Amino acid sequence: MASSVRVRRAAAVVAAVTLTMISGGNVVSAEPRTTIESISADEAPDGSRLIEVTPVGESQMNFTVHSTAMDKNVTVRVIRAASEKRPTVYMLGGVEGNSEQFGWEQKADVEKFFSDKDVNVVIPFGGQSSYYADWKQDDPKLGRNKWQTFLTKELPPIVDSALETTGKNAIAGLSMSATSVLNLAISKPGLYQSVGAYSGCAMTSDPVARRFVEITVSDFGGNPENMWGAAEDPLWAANDPYVNAERLRGTTLYISNGSGLPGPYDTLDARTVGGNRRALATQVVVGGVIEAVTNDCTMRLAEKLRALDIPATVDLRPVGTHSWGYWRDDLSASWPMMAAAIGA
Repeated sequence: MASSVRVRRAAAVVAAVTLTMISGGNVVSAEPRTTIESISADEAPDGSRLIEVTPVGESQMNFTVHSTAMDKNVTVRVIRAASEKRPTVYMLGGVEGNSEQFGWEQKADVEKFFSDKDVNVVIPFGGQSSYYADWKQDDPKLGRNKWQTFLTKELPPIVDSALETTGKNAIAGLSMSATSVLNLAISKPGLYQSVGAYSGCAMTSDPVARRFVEITVSDFGGNPENMWGAAEDPLWAANDPYVNAERLRGTTLYISNGSGLPGPYDTLDARTVGGNRRALATQVVVGGVIEAVTNDCTMRLAEKLRALDIPATVDLRPVGTHSWGYWRDDLSASWPMMAAAIGA
């Protein structure tokens, strides 16, 4: 049974219209879609449900989804495909999570990028410093984090029924969530046909990698012991993509990283710098160090996948810091592989 959904009435721009998609100079007309007001969704098996659908501009909407596991409502930004029975791309944020002010839409123009792709795009808000993981216990600062449950068991059936998808999914993440997207694919094989992991450390349990995780969790005040326990807790290895790489077999993988050396987006006129010399210095120095660390992790993961004879597209750039210009390029470069995997 579809759950009832309380919906804010939209302006005329969100009424059913004939959507037009421009691609390479060719015009393709899609069938008229139902109005936002008519969207409803099946409940997830644990009772998680769609609470509200709110239009955002002309082509987007927010789903308010109640997560039973986290006992809270989560805002999920949705860019709906132009036609029905289309696959879905999930996109996770970095240490800041996603929000109206920061994330994939603001930094990487994903609405524009996907405007001619005819796929559903789903971007959960929140998740700061959480590694999008299921935490061992609640955190005084970050609260209850059961993101793995939300992203693998609660949200997908709601999205699939609300948007009438094909059930085929890709997922992409950067920095912190580049680790997360690999762990999510490992935790539920077959849910995501393709994974894009950009500039992440795919290791969590050796001492150096664990320290990197601890710093990331602490960035928004979280206690890493509340996530996976003390250093000797087996949860650290259980959430280590390098250790569990065998379980990535059968998933189409795109893994990328820069070297940490300055590149074409590390200039004063770069979009992420905006002429600010201090911002440039931070991007080059701090972003360079972080990217060098994740580069080492990425090279080690690539070696492990080769040893296991697991196919993966690995792009190790000779330059590039830990910054959005490179991740926009990563999304573009990985898209053909993702599209093929999900039938987009």
